[in-house]
Amino acid sequence: MPTDPRCLVETDESSGVLRLTGVLDVAATGTVRDALLAWLCRRPGPVVVDLSGARISDSAARRTLAEVRREIADWPAADLLVVDPSGETAGDGLSVWPTLDEATVALAASPMAAAATRELPPDVGAAREARALVLEGCARWGIDELAEAGCIAVTEMVNNVVAHAGTPMTVRLAPWHDTLRIGVRDHSALQPTYAGLAPPDTAGGRGLLLIDTVARRWGSTPLPDGKLVWAILHTEDERP
Repeated sequence: MPTDPRCLVETDESSGVLRLTGVLDVAATGTVRDALLAWLCRRPGPVVVDLSGARISDSAARRTLAEVRREIADWPAADLLVVDPSGETAGDGLSVWPTLDEATVALAASPMAAAATRELPPDVGAAREARALVLEGCARWGIDELAEAGCIAVTEMVNNVVAHAGTPMTVRLAPWHDTLRIGVRDHSALQPTYAGLAPPDTAGGRGLLLIDTVARRWGSTPLPDGKLVWAILHTEDERP
């Protein structure tokens, strides 16, 4: 993985640990952000970021991890645990541990991330497979009331990839308390734009309106090689 020469980023696929070594300064923050977001896209569940071998040079660089955690706060099955013996990154909403062993114990003690993931090609059958994933997930997690709204949202999210990105995609779902979180990751830098209600005499342009109608919140996170569009649906919004 390309890195700034002063800040090395190493990932351990078997343990889910991302290690930073060297000097984390402002010049390296873009590299670290990209590496973290790419890593979080690849594997569901929390990721441990080990800063034991890193030196953070200033407050702006120190805020990088907190900013990444805020970016992923609405993603399905994504979180950060930080190992920082110095304690300098404590606060800003981060879960910080002094040693890797303690962070690993905390990770093992936390509930396993419930998530469903499917890789899909950019063709007309993709939306059907994504809807099946939503129906299966909602039934498994006991949130059947969100199945219809989830199918509407994921259909539009997937169809946008097929129509505009034209790249393979990853669909991921995860429950969180009384919500369903949906993420669709593609490999196009083109960001979705929502301009509100479309005039009734126009063709198309209603996909984002439908997502905005059924989701409490939704958005798009730029990635090094594309984006992730996410949406959060609440069970209370579907109750009579």
